[in-house]
Amino acid sequence: MSTTTPTQIRIDTNTKKRANELFATLGMDMSGAVNIFLNQCILRGGIPFQIEVPKYNQETEEAIAEARKLMQDDTAPTYRTMSEYHAALAGDN
Repeated sequence: MSTTTPTQIRIDTNTKKRANELFATLGMDMSGAVNIFLNQCILRGGIPFQIEVPKYNQETEEAIAEARKLMQDDTAPTYRTMSEYHAALAGDN
């Protein structure tokens, strides 16, 4: 069995929370996920995915910002079905 070395990294609080939630659904913790990432970097000789800056127009950027805001808003309306959603759009609620 190999030895481990404690390593400290700085991560945005919200990013860490969301990542930990994701990893928990996958049955792993942050340490396990980071180890998988680092091993893939070593195996592939670089970052194991393409890194790029997405180029969106202003309207798309605003829609993304609004969606992110709504995801954090507990008072935002939710719908169980498309019929409920369409009724809300039509003002039938």
